[in-house]
Amino acid sequence: MSTVTPEELNLLIEQTYKVEEEFNELKASYEHLQDTVEKVVEFLPNAIWIVNDDGTIFLQNSQARDLWELLKLLEYKSEDYELKFNSSSYLIKSSSYKDKIMLSAIDITEQKRKENLATMGQMAAHLSHEIRNPIGAISLMSSTLKKRVLQENLPIVQEIQNSVARIERIIKATLMFSKGVEATKKEFKWSELKASIDMSISYYGYSKEIKFVFPQDDFLINADKDLLDMLFSNFIINAIDAIEVDENEEGLIELCYKNNDNYHVFTVFDSGVEIENKKNLFEAFKSTKLKGNGLGLVLSRQIAEAHGGSVKLVDSNEKKFEIKILK
Repeated sequence: MSTVTPEELNLLIEQTYKVEEEFNELKASYEHLQDTVEKVVEFLPNAIWIVNDDGTIFLQNSQARDLWELLKLLEYKSEDYELKFNSSSYLIKSSSYKDKIMLSAIDITEQKRKENLATMGQMAAHLSHEIRNPIGAISLMSSTLKKRVLQENLPIVQEIQNSVARIERIIKATLMFSKGVEATKKEFKWSELKASIDMSISYYGYSKEIKFVFPQDDFLINADKDLLDMLFSNFIINAIDAIEVDENEEGLIELCYKNNDNYHVFTVFDSGVEIENKKNLFEAFKSTKLKGNGLGLVLSRQIAEAHGGSVKLVDSNEKKFEIKILK
């Protein structure tokens, strides 16, 4: 039996240390690579699962952990597909490598909503164009009829004209929504705008005793008067509708004005019924009231933004909205 010399023993120990050192370096490199992969996967905006062939999860990010129930519904497919889950839409992608399957779920809910809004806007614009001609004819004939009808039948003709005015407002709002809002600014007095709002109110029939409180002092505004007429008329008409379905026989609509350094600031309040589905307030084609097309508040916000301002609900309990118009 041969003996190991001290030199050979020292060499063996050195090689052992070297192998251990290389192993530790390799282990550290692997851990660094694994940490980098995990950070990259975590950084991705979509949910990622890497699954073993036995169905166990090899790797996932936090988005995937939040959607763990969605994983049960996913299938490996060669082509991308869409899946609805918990009122959200997801684009599902999948691929395989050796014994691993990678699944990805991308939330496309907002994209689908915008696509649906665009489609609805195009359809609404087309219908509005089709309706505009017969409505114009009805308006012309009702004006002629009003001059010839018996006195006791005048209220009927007036109601026809009021109804036509409502349809024309809907058509105008729909076409504006489909084309986008552009403001052509010009200086005018508040009293001129108030006269236009009063006229819009007069065309909108209501049955209850409503008190309207508007700013009495006159002041100059540099804005698009027609657009602001639509903005304020939308709020006033919404307020009328809320009072009409309220159990009280009287109502109050108050429009207040405050002048600050940079903005004309208005607040609108009404004593009508509370707002339902507040999350739908500024969602196109989703109305918070029974009679409405869901465009009034959306357009009002777009009009304010076209003037460098904003529209927001500042007090849901008192139904108070704030409207800011840049000076």
